[in-house]
Amino acid sequence: MKFYLIAGEASGDLHASHLIAALKAEDPEAEFRGFGGDLMQAEGMTLVRHYRDLAYMGVIDVVLHARTILSGMRQCKDDIVAWKPDVVILVDYPGFNMKIARFIHERTLCPVYYFIAPKLWAWKEWRIKDLRRDVDEIFSILPFEVEFFEGKHHVPIHYVGNPTVDEVARYYEDNHADAQSEHSTPPLTGQVREGASLALLCGSRINEVRDNLWMMLVAAAPYDADFSIQIAGVSVLPRDVYEQSITKAETVLGRKLRVDLVFDATYPLLSQATAALVTSGTATLETALFRVPQVVCYAKRYPWLMATAKKVLLKIPFVSLVNLIVGREVVPEIILTDMTPETIRHHLQSILPGGEAREAQLRGYEEMAARLGEPGAPQHAAKLMIQTLSAS
Repeated sequence: MKFYLIAGEASGDLHASHLIAALKAEDPEAEFRGFGGDLMQAEGMTLVRHYRDLAYMGVIDVVLHARTILSGMRQCKDDIVAWKPDVVILVDYPGFNMKIARFIHERTLCPVYYFIAPKLWAWKEWRIKDLRRDVDEIFSILPFEVEFFEGKHHVPIHYVGNPTVDEVARYYEDNHADAQSEHSTPPLTGQVREGASLALLCGSRINEVRDNLWMMLVAAAPYDADFSIQIAGVSVLPRDVYEQSITKAETVLGRKLRVDLVFDATYPLLSQATAALVTSGTATLETALFRVPQVVCYAKRYPWLMATAKKVLLKIPFVSLVNLIVGREVVPEIILTDMTPETIRHHLQSILPGGEAREAQLRGYEEMAARLGEPGAPQHAAKLMIQTLSAS
């Protein structure tokens, strides 16, 4: 079979790469092509365009880069028509992927499968009609989505488990299978320094890094004598994006910071971190699965405007996956107009060893892990995809 996949960010690239591996195990003759990243390409997918060329988030950034996004969409449509896949698998990235789904449906080109469903439970719930019309099968990785899609809107979905559970479990198996607690990991080598550390996960998009990292650094600065402050960078972004944020933080502080910038090593950083500051997204889930207490931080340009939009558009009580999965506040969320270095620092202090919130947060992580279930999400999804395609 011929599989065309579309992922638009680092986490989608990671999840899709494992799905490709699982599909190859089910169908050794499978061919793969699409939009994505280095990990998907490494699994054998012909990479038509890298996600970094189209990785814009938020109304303002999308408007500013509309020409680039539209060009990428035209390229994707033309490539699907020319290649004639047996199925198109959309991986998250709804602003782009829902338009591709409609294009394919209108032309009846092939079935459309959605792996990692659009977060319509958060906003744009009215788009459920588009999903029902344009997507043939939905594969969910969040347990609470079953009630939203099937219970509320009568749209069938498959909950296949969460691939981040698999990815973290695989990391532990490969690197320190004997670890029994949050601090019993083996020493790390290379760029990652050994010892107590604070991990800063500031996102995978340029605007996320620019808006969040400098405040995270200012908040963590009082602890740089006792902890190694380590920034989890992604190599698809220019190094100077991070260096500019470090310089801005040092200007605010009036001194140099002791900080490490480590690229493409999020799991090694988390495996030995004492606590973390994390932007909203998959990183909050990864941090929780590594049992690292965290403060969720998310700033945007024009925070007052974005805060107003949030009140009007968002239909959920939380923004972090940890809190949404458990159904209550497990990790503090410091976002938009509430986000200041002082507020972040206050919550960071409470989750360091001896802090009043640390143990409660770790107990909440166990509840979250139980709800997510056991590893096996990519394999489960691949089997279902092959079965449904064979039956159609």
